Amino acid sequence: MPKTSKKSASQVEKMEGFEGHYEDLGGYTAGFETYTADADLTPVFAGLPDDRCQSRHWGFVVKGKVTFHFPDHDETYETGDAYYAPPGHTPMLFAGTEVVEFSPSDELAQTMEVVTKNMQAAG
Repeated sequence: MPKTSKKSASQVEKMEGFEGHYEDLGGYTAGFETYTADADLTPVFAGLPDDRCQSRHWGFVVKGKVTFHFPDHDETYETGDAYYAPPGHTPMLFAGTEVVEFSPSDELAQTMEVVTKNMQAAG
């Protein structure tokens, strides 16, 4: 049975205020994310339907908090909370936050293609 950890994950993404470690596990991506700066990620989803993330996420807040903005409400999860975020959200992360998240790899890849282009364009 496949497994991963923050230490063993094969894909590592680092940028100012963020570090993520990722591994595909049977069609689902396990992500270990750490935020050292507040980040409203709404702008990087521009160009996706409704300018919102189109991937599903199941996660656990190891420490800190995360807020998901939906068209009609916001949901905030804090240390110790498990969550499900359906498509149609934008995330707000806070400094000091660590999450473990699972997402369907195909949905995540399609979303990240647009997010990556937006981040590169922003410089």
